[in-house]
Amino acid sequence: MSVKVCHITSAHQPYDVRIFYKECSSLSKAGYEVVFLHPGKLCEIKNGVSIIGLSIEIKNRFQRITKVVNALFEKAIEIDSDIYQLHDPELIRLGQRLLLRGKKVIYDAHEDLPRQISGKDWIPSLLKKTIASIAERTENRFVRKASAVIAATPFIAERFKKINRNTVEVNNFPLIEEFIENNSFRIKENEICYIGSISRIRGIYELVVALDKTNVTLNLAGNFETTQIENDLKNLTGWKKVNYFGYVDRKKINEILCRSSIGIVTLYPQINYLDSLPIKMFEYMAAGIPVLASDFPYWKEILDRNNCGVTVNPKNTDDLSSAINLLMNNTKQMNEMGYNGRKAITEKYNWEKESLKMINLYKSL
Repeated sequence: MSVKVCHITSAHQPYDVRIFYKECSSLSKAGYEVVFLHPGKLCEIKNGVSIIGLSIEIKNRFQRITKVVNALFEKAIEIDSDIYQLHDPELIRLGQRLLLRGKKVIYDAHEDLPRQISGKDWIPSLLKKTIASIAERTENRFVRKASAVIAATPFIAERFKKINRNTVEVNNFPLIEEFIENNSFRIKENEICYIGSISRIRGIYELVVALDKTNVTLNLAGNFETTQIENDLKNLTGWKKVNYFGYVDRKKINEILCRSSIGIVTLYPQINYLDSLPIKMFEYMAAGIPVLASDFPYWKEILDRNNCGVTVNPKNTDDLSSAINLLMNNTKQMNEMGYNGRKAITEKYNWEKESLKMINLYKSL
């Protein structure tokens, strides 16, 4: 008899790369019966995974943590899986109820929640410390009782291993097969790229301003956090050097990476970013292009050790433009960094290796 597994999210899209394409698809390939439960409308079977959407209309965050979570719990009980994997902190209440029913529950910690709260603009500054403290205590209480924890970075894993020995670090590294190696910079245009959520703390303002001092075009893909950010950016003189693609699928991401010479990940030094492993940095490496990243010690150590990118002060537009110009004027260095980045992905920073750790955890349960 196959083991039935149910992944649950209240906030992610049904084709979320980490949840669906990596975790659910890998488990299905390994012989597990996999269900992916989400609040949206999509219902279909893909990659052997049964995607079940509940078509829940929500108007605000409060409804997401009440109405959505309650509906997800009722459906989760109906599905009656052997193991449940939860992908959002607001599902802790759901997980507690599943544990009381004797179910095995894995908590998948994508982010370091208490530190992440400090970067939420919608939370009043005076309340952030209190909310972060409450969130950490709540999360820790649940993790102590959880059947296992999957942590997306070494730092999250280190935190949870102290309270749950059954914690496994499963990094969100790229699927090698998804990216075309293309580091022949002679055939590329003078284009760089940023792919991801577009917000102030992700360094987009400084990047667009820096374009004025370069001879490059920015290929920009992703959703604007707010319409205000979109309007402010379009009023900058550097915007004339931006190709904006909007939100794009995985195929289009690959096309953008193939035509770009440098991948940008210059996030602000928020506490929750300093020890993170941004997937876009590793996807740039997988595509065989050098990375221009924030000068966080952890990121700098990775890029320097593999000689696949450079780091700058993300808030200094002169640093940004100078680094872009230096790389663009040195084709040999870009080729070398691109090759080194791709090599590092194929040898160590890839999902194929990470998935084995997740599957071994499932076997132990």
